[in-house]
Amino acid sequence: MHTPAPPNRRCCFTSSVCGLFLCLLLLPPRICFAGDPYVFYDWTVSYLTASPLGQKQQVIGINGQFPGPILNVTTNWNVVVNVKNHLDEPLLLTWNGIQQRKNSWQDGVLGTNCPIPAGWNWTYQFQVKDQIGSFFYFPSLSFQRAAGGYGGIIVNNREVIAVPFGLPDGDINLFVGDWYTKSHKDLREDIEDGKNLQVPDGILMNGFGPYRYDEALDVLKTGKTYRFRVHNVGISTSLNFRIQNHNLLLVETEGSYTVQQNYTNMDIHVGQSYSFLVTMDQNASSDYYIVASPRDVNLSTWNKASGVAILHYSNSQGPASGPLPDPPNAYDTFFSMNQARSIRSNVSAGAARPNPQGSFKYGEITVTDVYVITNRPAEMINGKWLTTLNGISYLQPSTPLKLAHEYSVPGVYKLDFPNKMMNRPSKMDTSLINGTFKGFTEIIFQNNDTTVQSYHMDGYAFFVVGMDYGVWTENSRGTYNKWDGVARSTIQVFPGAWTAVLVYLDNAGIWNLRAQNLDSWYLGQEVYVSVVNPEVDKGEYGLPDNTIYCGLLSPLQKDQAQRYKFSAASSVSRESKRILVALILVAVCGMFLSR
Repeated sequence: MHTPAPPNRRCCFTSSVCGLFLCLLLLPPRICFAGDPYVFYDWTVSYLTASPLGQKQQVIGINGQFPGPILNVTTNWNVVVNVKNHLDEPLLLTWNGIQQRKNSWQDGVLGTNCPIPAGWNWTYQFQVKDQIGSFFYFPSLSFQRAAGGYGGIIVNNREVIAVPFGLPDGDINLFVGDWYTKSHKDLREDIEDGKNLQVPDGILMNGFGPYRYDEALDVLKTGKTYRFRVHNVGISTSLNFRIQNHNLLLVETEGSYTVQQNYTNMDIHVGQSYSFLVTMDQNASSDYYIVASPRDVNLSTWNKASGVAILHYSNSQGPASGPLPDPPNAYDTFFSMNQARSIRSNVSAGAARPNPQGSFKYGEITVTDVYVITNRPAEMINGKWLTTLNGISYLQPSTPLKLAHEYSVPGVYKLDFPNKMMNRPSKMDTSLINGTFKGFTEIIFQNNDTTVQSYHMDGYAFFVVGMDYGVWTENSRGTYNKWDGVARSTIQVFPGAWTAVLVYLDNAGIWNLRAQNLDSWYLGQEVYVSVVNPEVDKGEYGLPDNTIYCGLLSPLQKDQAQRYKFSAASSVSRESKRILVALILVAVCGMFLSR
């Protein structure tokens, strides 16, 4: 659905004289002559005082909102978001599920971007190219997502593309997730000290604790159908979502239209997004409970951690009553896996383009590379508690990988990530997957941890082709879904189980592959995939004019002097940059030669 632009958003269409003037004023000329519309956001990220669970605490908000504003755009629109960092520490925002086609410069993670220092601003500029669906953004650094800073992204279909269901009567975003009254800084210190996350203090829905979200939920009308976009924005807790006496008709997940099936509840794992159509088909004798409760946990110790909101009909005769709707059997270990297997792609529907989603016959393509990626629980490595993938805990260099590649800075990373667990001690390293451009890669996630882990890949949607308990073997391919596996960017892997995905590496760049569970990610459970087009690709975006420099390239950066406005960051001229880079490379090479 299209909704009016919020006050902090400005639209600009390059076909108009006014729009062209704005684009020439605010953006580099080379991208101002595209035919697709531009939309401008101006966001201030700052601490707010809120009481999500009844006691005052510091949260991260955007433009005074917690959760942050909805970024509501349409396929192929160009998005410009000026982010002002009013926090007391560096910041990056990442756009969970937005593929940043040929433009990993805008991905908002440390492998591609230097952080936005406190008191600085930085302007993201990207196109939602060939995408539709429900996504969200969040801060990617320093455990900040535990304090908020997240919000929704809606990418609407172009009018020329048919949607495989009727236009809903309303569009509702729900952000559900575990929540702690401890600050994100205290939580990350606990994680660094080897302490496991304790039972959360509650489950929030749109920033409210139990029974309070009805304060913000629109009144719904009998007989109408609404689209609920539900995102698990929490730290580490899988949640079961359900609405008392109402079916959830699943229609989309993370940019893919699904086979339309009714569910009474849905397990939503960390970092995942789903769209349901919910019809107000009850007699409105009372209000109804909306519940998000933890999954795969010891229920006796988690009894306080349930999110509860109220679904209110406009003609409701009374408050919600009776017990909360029952969750699935906690001891049925196959329920959640079988439910996940039932989510399949609607191969006859178009999405961002008119061709059916099933026209890309992934099951008939020859696989070029196979990676079996095995995790481990946190362990002590070089005196630090760290998590690993294939025995490697990712070591973040001071210079972003993408910048190091752009300026040919040696020694920052290696393209030697192993394609399976090696028989050697765990270590810290900056080891990347060397992806084959336009190759078809099979990735198997093997979960040796004791909890559900979610994994996400920036820059892509992968086809989910199989999952099962036990250890993956080559014989497991006989169980793969080679026809209508759903394409998405975040997938769960159950404890003691595996999940297999297939991904076509046609998006050049350096892309983050990470655990979405914040504790696992923070301690090193991530890797980057380098996808380099061996030919010159004129369509790939070059170095942004407003690049922030850090690490070995920090001499290229001038102080911004807290300039808050739409413009490029204050940096050295291009000719001066090249001279400085040459001097830096001489120094770096000299350092390596002297070893």
